[in-house]
Amino acid sequence: MNYFIGLLINYGYIVLFLGLMLELIAFPLPGELLMTYCGYLVYQNKLNWTLSILVAALGASVGITFSYFVGKLLGDTFFKKYGKYVHLGPERLEKISLWFNQYGKKLLIIAFFIPGVRHITGYFSGIAKFKYKEFALYAYLGAFLWATIFISLGRGVGSKWVKYHGLATKYSIRLSIIIGLSMVSVYVYKKHKTQIIEFTLSLLSRGIKTFHSLGKIKLVILGFSITFLVLSGVLIGIIQDFFANESGEFDDVTQFLIHQTFNGSFYTLMKVFRVLGSVYVFSFVLVITLVWIIVKKVNRGLEIKFVLFSVIGAFGFEKGLRMIFHRLGPLGNALNKTIKYTFPSPEAILSVVVFGFFAYMVLRHAKRLRVGTIVIGVAFSTCFLIGLSLVYFGMEYPTDLLAGYVFGGVWLSLNIVLLEIYRILPNVKNIGKV
Repeated sequence: MNYFIGLLINYGYIVLFLGLMLELIAFPLPGELLMTYCGYLVYQNKLNWTLSILVAALGASVGITFSYFVGKLLGDTFFKKYGKYVHLGPERLEKISLWFNQYGKKLLIIAFFIPGVRHITGYFSGIAKFKYKEFALYAYLGAFLWATIFISLGRGVGSKWVKYHGLATKYSIRLSIIIGLSMVSVYVYKKHKTQIIEFTLSLLSRGIKTFHSLGKIKLVILGFSITFLVLSGVLIGIIQDFFANESGEFDDVTQFLIHQTFNGSFYTLMKVFRVLGSVYVFSFVLVITLVWIIVKKVNRGLEIKFVLFSVIGAFGFEKGLRMIFHRLGPLGNALNKTIKYTFPSPEAILSVVVFGFFAYMVLRHAKRLRVGTIVIGVAFSTCFLIGLSLVYFGMEYPTDLLAGYVFGGVWLSLNIVLLEIYRILPNVKNIGKV
């Protein structure tokens, strides 16, 4: 890759054009990395942003157009026989064919963001005898979007590119896949919006009925037990990374992206999000949860005990964990000379437990599906915004928050499983007596 970067520095637009053109013909070149470095040169005022995007889009368009006419000229028979030599054998042709049948020609836009797929969509479009006008509309639009996103990303990273260029290869493919999957998701949602909404409402409705049905409560216990086991597995990985000191890259990149995305104009809003993670807000939500339980009159004593145990226990849980790991946060020693340990994040643990238990109680006892759905969405969003504000103000590391969310999820899911087990114990005992 250093060789291509050297060429890009010396020959600029020519290398950008040829590199993307050759990649779309199926040469193994790192297009995303080439464009992000081009964006870095734009940041240094060595290249023009608009012209770079146009040249990159033109190179990709020429490459995919060439592959389109090659596919159209040689046809299906040729590629079935010799396609394996250019990664376009019968099995892959069949798979791409299914994708096109499902998503239509709009896959040409999405394909640019999926490594290994963009290289062959031009050939397949020609083999499938797509009309050139339709092919050009979607392919050229995809090329322009692809170039705009990654060149702008490189320009946005700016002076930090040199620091993070070692991570670029690692994360550019992941970013490309995420963008591609996001575009597929949006397209599928728009095309099947009615069916998706109906299925989701039906699924949630059955979930509400499950919560209300003692005969099916074992499904709830099973679901949260699986959640507990999965989060415990993730937790082991996080702890291993912590002791191996492998979280630095993630912290640096995440902090940089947050500070680049949210500048000083977000200061007041972040202050509000920070307040959501205060003891006062947690106490208020706890009181609301207790009032809700009392009003609903369903196993009030048991639910109140578990809510109090979970929340109070979470305070002791997070303090004990931070004393075990002894990781100083970004602020080091606080102004009052006390040591500030931040791994795992106390705010993240408490927000997951407090808001999570409140959302669960509402979902379990709410008669209206919409109420439970909205509360769950607000609870998840609030936990995320609290964490975002802590990184924004430089109070905690991103890995502190990640660990806090997972620890909190483990503690919450464990307590919910125990609550539901204790809820059905009297019924089990009565059955035993009979």
